[in-house]
Order: sequence, then structure tokens, then C-alpha cells
Amino acid sequence: MYLDIYGDSLCALVTAAALASSGHHITLRPPNLAEWQSAVGKGRLDIQEPGLDRLFAEQISEGRLSVGDIKAPPRPEVSAVFLAVHSHQRALAEHVVTVSAPEAGRQRVVINQSPFPVGTTEELQLLCPQVPVVVLPELLQEGGALQSFMRPARLLLGCDDRDAEVLVREIFRPFNRLSDHFLVMGPREAEFTKLAITGMLATRVSYMNDMANLAETLGVDIENVRQGMGSDPRIGEAYLYAGCGFGGPGLSRDVLNLSEKLSTSGVGSELLRQVIEINERQKEVLFRKLWGHYDRNLEGKVVAIWGAAFKPGTGRVDNAPVERLLNALWAQGVIVKVHDPQALPTLRDRYGERPDLILCERPYDASQDADALMLVTEWKAYWSPDFDHLRQGMRSPVILDGRNIYDPAYLRQAGFIYYGVGR
Repeated sequence: MYLDIYGDSLCALVTAAALASSGHHITLRPPNLAEWQSAVGKGRLDIQEPGLDRLFAEQISEGRLSVGDIKAPPRPEVSAVFLAVHSHQRALAEHVVTVSAPEAGRQRVVINQSPFPVGTTEELQLLCPQVPVVVLPELLQEGGALQSFMRPARLLLGCDDRDAEVLVREIFRPFNRLSDHFLVMGPREAEFTKLAITGMLATRVSYMNDMANLAETLGVDIENVRQGMGSDPRIGEAYLYAGCGFGGPGLSRDVLNLSEKLSTSGVGSELLRQVIEINERQKEVLFRKLWGHYDRNLEGKVVAIWGAAFKPGTGRVDNAPVERLLNALWAQGVIVKVHDPQALPTLRDRYGERPDLILCERPYDASQDADALMLVTEWKAYWSPDFDHLRQGMRSPVILDGRNIYDPAYLRQAGFIYYGVGR
């Protein structure tokens, strides 16, 4: 089929590359067309998502993927229009819907993947009644977005039109062959389901962080507790890891949206309010441990941070714990040395040149002469460092493990002072 995808979000790029790889003819319509055409001409896009840059370039080369003007209407032969714009681009989405009516005798569907509030798809439908507008909430996991698109655990489809459902199923047939992953419901229900899923995942994380803080006061290792809880089939293992808080543009935004929706509806949610508050406090848990270790005097200390991105596999630091950590450390006169495989350019753009922030290209450069090392993002490269080399290069062998990836007994035997979360 011929498909047009409007937007430059991660969802838009993944959808374009993946659908093109299955044989569809795709026109991606991002803002800043000239910049995108220049990048495509160079044969490489600056996309920090494993495998996406390569797949995108391959589809451009094969001729199944092209880039077009975001303000242009869909081509006559287009069967489906994808809206994968950012949450602040509602006006753009409305424009696309109003110009999406096909020629007489042709079928077309508008598929909304944008992170708009509940009820938006129904409102977009009113702008162009002759074209069915459905919602396919974006459930991609950054760092593994291609995998989660091509091998979905589920596909939520909000749709009240049988013909539109058949067309959407045909578009996604290459990724829905082994079993039917579609859950079909009304548009408003699908939009709310996505928020409810996000709220539940965030609740599990904050609950475990609350339990971790309690475990420390009881002399209990939260890792053993986590394994025990995860072994219960009624609970399972997902999102039960205690740590220094969650971040990212998707999870944080959706939890806030759900909380605001409940508040404005008059229902309110004490639970979600507590989830958000616990998570914000947890982002400073490593700082509080360090502050206590040095008797509330951090002036002039050098602290290394390994991992700044909100999760492995991405360079984004939106709402990530590192933001709260940096501000807390700088307020105490600390010099911070940071290493991250992908997030250093983002940090450089966000904070600029300053004497108390040193961005390091290698992990051991960051830990050299440091008074403490904070592990914030659990990139695989950090799991098994040369601990002897690490200890010898540090001024004080203090490790604050914000993701509980190290064995406390092993590190203490190796000469480190170790702090975990709930350990």
C-alpha cells in the first residue's frame, strides 16, 4: 500500500522504516523538510535508537521510503494516513485530518498514534466525517523500539468502523501473523487503556522503591524480596526493580496526563499523586546517601556519574534522575564527571560549558580521582568493569549503585564502600 506518515517523533520514524521494510510505499512527512532531505542525501540520520538508522537508510536506498512536505495533503493513492506528531502539535494534526478526504470511490483511514489526551480521536473525527479516524496508541519502548513494533506484545486499536479495522489489520499483517495481537475497542477506551497501562507500570516501580526504603530500615535486601515477589504468578517480575527513579518522555508524561485527567474529572487519584511524589523523591536517593556518607559536607568533592540517559539504548535525558542529581550536587559545590554512551551531546546542549561539569568519553576517565561513583543508568558496559582498576583510580572507593546491578558482598570484599537501593 501507499502510506503517508506525518511527524518526526520516534513513533513516526519507527513506523515509517518498519512498514517500508515489509513492502509498503511510505512517504514520511516531517517538519524541517530541508534538514531531513540533507540528512537523507548524506546517507545517514542522527537517530539514537538501535537499528533504526540502518533500517531507515536501507529503505531509502530501496526506494520504498521517501521524505515529503508535512504541509502537503496525502497523495491520491494513499490508503492510510498516520498521525505520529508530538503532544504539542494538535493544530498540525487537525490540519492533516481536514485535508485527508480521498477522491470519490477510494477508501482511506487516518490512524492517530500521537500522545494526545483521551477523547482527541473522536474530536478529530468530527473535522472530517467522511474519513474514519482510528487510534493506535503508541506502546514502543525506547532502546528496543523496532523490536517492540515488529514483534508486538499487543496492538491496541480504537475503532468503530469495520472497514477501517480490516484496512488497519492488512497494513500490520506482516507483524501480526503468528497470532492475533489486536485488541479492538472504542477510540476513547483505547486512549485511556494506554494511560492506564502506563499508570500501572509506574505504580509498580514506585511501590518497589517505597519497599526498598523500608527494607533498608529493617536490614532486608530488597533484591531477595523482589525475586520472591516476582516468583508469584499473580505478580510477575516486570517493573519490580528498585532504583533511583524512572524518567523519559513517555512514562512520565502519561502518568502526569492520567493524574491530571482524573483531577479535572472530579475523581482525583491519591494513588497516582503518591506514585509521582515517590518517584521525584527517589531521583535524589543517591544524593542523600552520598550526603550522609560525607557528613553533609560535599564542597569541593568530585563525583563520577555512569549513565545519564533515562534508560539504556537511548541518548535522551527527559525527566531522567540525572537532572535532579546534577542540580543537587552542584548546589553543594560538587564537580561532576559524567560518562554515557549516547547522552553526552544532549548534556552538552542542555548545560553548556561549565567548570563543574566534565563530560568524559570513557568510563574510567570519569571515575579517575573521584570521591564517589554513582551508577545511574544500567548500560551493559557498566555491569562488569575492572574493579581493581576502578578502585585504584578513585580518590575514595565509594560506589552508589542506583540500579542494584552489583553484588554488595563482592564489592565490599574488593575494597569498596557500597550503597545500593534497599540493600
